[in-house]
Amino acid sequence: ALIYLLKYPYLACLRPTQKMNLFQSITSALDNTLASDPTAVIFGEDVAFGGVFRCTVGLRDKYGKDRVFNTPLCEQGIVGFGIGVAVAGATAIAEIQFADYIFPAFDQIVNEAAKYRYRSGNMFDCGNLTIRAPWGCVGHGSLYHSQSPEAFFAHCPGLKVVIPRSPIQAKGLLLSCIADKNPCIFFEPKILYRAAVEQVPEDPYTIPLSQAEVLQEGSDVTLVAWGTQIHVLKEVASMAQEKLGVSCEVIDLQTILPWDIETVCKSVVKTGRLLISHEAPVTGGFASEISSTVQEECFLNLEAPISRVCGYDTPFPHIFEPFYIPDKWKCFEAIKKMINY
Repeated sequence: ALIYLLKYPYLACLRPTQKMNLFQSITSALDNTLASDPTAVIFGEDVAFGGVFRCTVGLRDKYGKDRVFNTPLCEQGIVGFGIGVAVAGATAIAEIQFADYIFPAFDQIVNEAAKYRYRSGNMFDCGNLTIRAPWGCVGHGSLYHSQSPEAFFAHCPGLKVVIPRSPIQAKGLLLSCIADKNPCIFFEPKILYRAAVEQVPEDPYTIPLSQAEVLQEGSDVTLVAWGTQIHVLKEVASMAQEKLGVSCEVIDLQTILPWDIETVCKSVVKTGRLLISHEAPVTGGFASEISSTVQEECFLNLEAPISRVCGYDTPFPHIFEPFYIPDKWKCFEAIKKMINY
């Protein structure tokens, strides 16, 4: 808690705090929004009873069925409705039950929401739209409950894409997405819903978008990730220090689009080495974009080729998930290879 007060001094005045896991911090952010913004509405499949991950539990009883309500099982309709609500001037918070099922809404997100302001010359916009979705592997999700589709949307100007790593980040970043005047996609690492616990302020607060956070300073290798994978890389950094005497700088990107180029490049100039890790398949994953940009900006500073430790180019497996995910051992081997290059 003290570390966060030093990093985010504005949190010091926010009392009281409460012990929350990640899904409870999401609920708290949504509760704050409904209380402060009379136009805010939350909608999606099963959100009225609390949602499959309990992120909206109690909100319908507190704010009424006109503000927290279920939709048909139609992701295209959920997002299309959200665009209309936002264009009309209200605050729309849409839930897609799993990130894997966001693809039926792809056209509405990419061709409508992302382009609404541009095509109207800023006469109209749907910047009040936020789309939430549980994201990433969970240990047993297999093909349709494990995907990490952030790179699909990173190719689309007009959107913001955000992924938190912990309860404090989840609440602050979600409230920033809701307040932001651009349509935002907020992916929530589902494996952390109950696993991550912190003291979270009950009052509303925001954490700036498009700002990466340096979680650990180091001098030999820069490690970049987001969401669940940050916790893997923090363990890898400890292993590298203990077993190899290698000092790792760990960076949580937090916002995928638009991403914080400056913080990452500044770190790579210092360390000369970069490892990027994510669960999504390696080909065309967002690690590719980071790698390309850093190579352009920091070429003369690099001491070794940039390393991408990611998922394989296969559908997400079920019983083979432990072999598929970029675990600490794969990342550790990549660090050894870079150091010995």
